[in-house]
Amino acid sequence: MSGAAKSGAAALAGYVLAGGGSTRFGSDKALAEMDGQPMLLRMTALAEKVAGAASVVAPAERYAGLGMRIVPDRWPGAGPLGGIATALLHTAETRPGCEWNLVLGCDLPFLSVEWLNYLADYARKSDAQAVLPVSAEGPEPLCACYRTEAGPALAALLEGGVRKIMGALERVRMEVLDEAHWKRFDSAGRLFLNMNTAEEYARIRAGGEEKKP
Repeated sequence: MSGAAKSGAAALAGYVLAGGGSTRFGSDKALAEMDGQPMLLRMTALAEKVAGAASVVAPAERYAGLGMRIVPDRWPGAGPLGGIATALLHTAETRPGCEWNLVLGCDLPFLSVEWLNYLADYARKSDAQAVLPVSAEGPEPLCACYRTEAGPALAALLEGGVRKIMGALERVRMEVLDEAHWKRFDSAGRLFLNMNTAEEYARIRAGGEEKKP
């Protein structure tokens, strides 16, 4: 049973961020295929399994042909922090009473429903405004839950010139989940593996490591 469907669970909005320029990747990584499906569709389907519905934060016309709900990025060019703030403000405006948001990057092929349900359930019990895992690579703010009420604070930071996600999150109530929380969902050591470059994408595909959500 998904987190969104659990009896008594607080409402959760789902978002996938796809507003970046994929400069290091060399082409639009949201459209890179895994198991014959664009990553953006995979990630949106995964978010839907946990939140019940999901939208994509991206330039308005970029993915019009994929038939997904697009929320235009209010801070284009400002990086993932702008996408996160856009998502939270959109929830506040369109889903009154929805307290939490699951926000995912578009390039995390090994995330699982089980881990994301755990993350969402943990967030619902937390007093924090941002709940995110920390892996061996550091904090993972693009696999995280954000409280809707944090939207105005993040927007104000953006308007003040802040662009680094962790710099902004240090100014709200943040809780990090270490491997004691997520290791049980990651026996292969790749839960947060992403595809920042074409080389990383090629290694994943060459290794036959695709995993369906």
